[in-house]
Amino acid sequence: MKPTSLILAATLLMTTTPSHAGTAGRPDLPTAPDAAKKPHVVKAPHGAQRNDEYYWLRDDKRKQPEMLAYLNAENAYVDAVMAPLKPLEDALYEEIVGRIKQDDSSVPYRERGWWYYSRFATGQDYPIHARRKDAAGANAATVLKASETPDADEQVLLDVNVMAQGKDYFSVGDFEVSQDNRLLAWAEDAVGRRQYTIRIKNLDTGEVYPDTISGVSPNLVWADDNKTLFYVENDPETLLTVRVKKHVLGTSAAQDVLVYEEKDDSFYMGIGRTRDDQYICIGVESTVSSESRCAPAANPETFTVLAPRQRDLEYQADHHGGRWVIRTNAPGADGKPASNFKLMTAPSNATSRAQWQEWVGHRDDVFIEGFELFDGFSAISERSNGLERLRLLRPGGKEEYVSVDEPAYSMGLSTNSEHDTDWLRYTYTSLTTPATTYEVNTKTGERRTLKQQPVLGYDPAKYTTERVWATAKDGTKVPVSLVYRNGFRKDGSAPLLQYAYGSYGNSIDPGFNLPVVSLLDRGVVYAIAHIRGGQEMGRKWYDDGKLFHKKNTFTDFIDVTDFLVKEGYAAKDRVAAYGGSAGGLLMGAISNMAPDRYRVILSQVPFVDVVTTMLDPSIPLTTNEYDEWGNPEQKDYYDYMLSYSPYDNLTAQAYPAMFVGTGLWDSQVQYWEPAKYVARLRDLNTSKLPVLFRTNMDAGHGGKSGRFRRYRELSEMYAFLLSQLAVPTVVPVVAGK
Repeated sequence: MKPTSLILAATLLMTTTPSHAGTAGRPDLPTAPDAAKKPHVVKAPHGAQRNDEYYWLRDDKRKQPEMLAYLNAENAYVDAVMAPLKPLEDALYEEIVGRIKQDDSSVPYRERGWWYYSRFATGQDYPIHARRKDAAGANAATVLKASETPDADEQVLLDVNVMAQGKDYFSVGDFEVSQDNRLLAWAEDAVGRRQYTIRIKNLDTGEVYPDTISGVSPNLVWADDNKTLFYVENDPETLLTVRVKKHVLGTSAAQDVLVYEEKDDSFYMGIGRTRDDQYICIGVESTVSSESRCAPAANPETFTVLAPRQRDLEYQADHHGGRWVIRTNAPGADGKPASNFKLMTAPSNATSRAQWQEWVGHRDDVFIEGFELFDGFSAISERSNGLERLRLLRPGGKEEYVSVDEPAYSMGLSTNSEHDTDWLRYTYTSLTTPATTYEVNTKTGERRTLKQQPVLGYDPAKYTTERVWATAKDGTKVPVSLVYRNGFRKDGSAPLLQYAYGSYGNSIDPGFNLPVVSLLDRGVVYAIAHIRGGQEMGRKWYDDGKLFHKKNTFTDFIDVTDFLVKEGYAAKDRVAAYGGSAGGLLMGAISNMAPDRYRVILSQVPFVDVVTTMLDPSIPLTTNEYDEWGNPEQKDYYDYMLSYSPYDNLTAQAYPAMFVGTGLWDSQVQYWEPAKYVARLRDLNTSKLPVLFRTNMDAGHGGKSGRFRRYRELSEMYAFLLSQLAVPTVVPVVAGK
């Protein structure tokens, strides 16, 4: 199909009508699916009631015929509506995949005499995890080069391509090698629901042992005896991490010993080793509290609490150099909490906060995110003025920062597997710079580039990135990261795609986005709105975007849109918005609050039925998140959540065009939330713009498995986006060809 034909197809799609009346102007298209309404009342403990006519779409078993028929009908509708844009979708897919170096490897890291890395082979969807023995003169660069031409010196740990054969979905969540380097334990998921199964392999012989442990999280730790494996068991219904157990190689999982059980269902749980390998620690954490209990890795029989949990007290601890180092928000002598966190130290036998001593103090303008401990220095990852940075601390208090070169970027600690080194490994990226792994010598200042993400046919000099500040309605300055292709004119005519997340304190930093290049090359401006609810500007930025302040997240996003349009970065009728999961909640909220600001909304696995979900403790993530959203069993929270819940606030008005996606096996945001949302939206929407709903019938929260399949899904969504924004769809030369 020629470019002019693609534009014509886009025009046809933009004139299609939604709802049950069919699609005017396109007699070849079927009528949009019309889900049946069935009376159902959702009750709250305080007496409030709501009608939910599409509640019947929920089926925990994913087997109900009428529900499956509806989802399949929606998929067929998407296929039909998108058919004219299939050539554009294919072109986008070929462009995106054409930028990927298919036979690529990760940067190797050394641990206990072996170099570990993962590599992809041309045409394969899944990684091969492998290792090589350390040798004289070997370093990351030489091992990386060797990994590009596999030979007899390479030992394959897991070939995920072989493991995934015949499966619609497959993922290896985590794998761990025993301390003697002989045994490999891994966690695999063949459904997408994040219920993993642990298996164990002898790396000397290749034998996979019969030991099988099901219903677990992807989190494993070997004890020093090289036969005892610690893991975290999930609740089969809620998927909460509830128990730590230990498994002895060669025994039945039914004999596994309970080590610790978490009774409070507002806490998540994980397990790991300390930096110096001396301790195995169980960490539990809620939104506002945390607790660690640790045992010697050589004899992990008794786990001792480092400091008892306390509401509004968070801490994470690591051990190195004969002491604990603790990141915490614990209040100081003045009684004020360290909201941006500080670092404390404690003796190895510490069991209470009374034994903690301040090491790196709290600052109102610097948020401490994490740290890494080495023999001769320490590295702190932190945020200031909305950007990440790395601070190096040396004995005696001397400190310095790792240098950067761009106005908007993302940087952070990389894999630093060994503590007895002068080299710090870190990653750097920006909206124009592909992900780059560096290592810097903390004594000499020498910096080495270990690897930059290869992007075939891409020239960063053709693109420009900016950092601007939008003023929210309450006067707050919101940082915005922008990227566009050179030649862009700030005259208010360009199409814009604005992305954000804005929940859980999850910061969305401006990193290189390979698929977005296809949009930039067509004249689209891409913006990341660093709205409240994330943690880009420190802990207060997060606190001001949750619970009774949640609406700041939504109004910030809208205010950023207004700012970018006013400043000439976009045409007011050519703005698209994109978000997923809690970012899908954001999409639902802004389309209710300001539908006229957006021409098209892209919403993936969206959390749109807030109140009903949070009233049901059997649903994964509910009880853990009362301190994020509120507990609707309390009427004040119920009323506030109800005032913004996207499903409950749909009304008779003209909505933007929408592309909504979900996965049938999603355990984070259940498929029925977007299914109900789209069904009710179709009843109320008065616009003539299409609403499409795509369900991946074999995928979970992260979409389909495999590195290429997700780009096929993204290409379909991008084709819809470009058509709705009336972007000329002339296809540039495919990158790398």
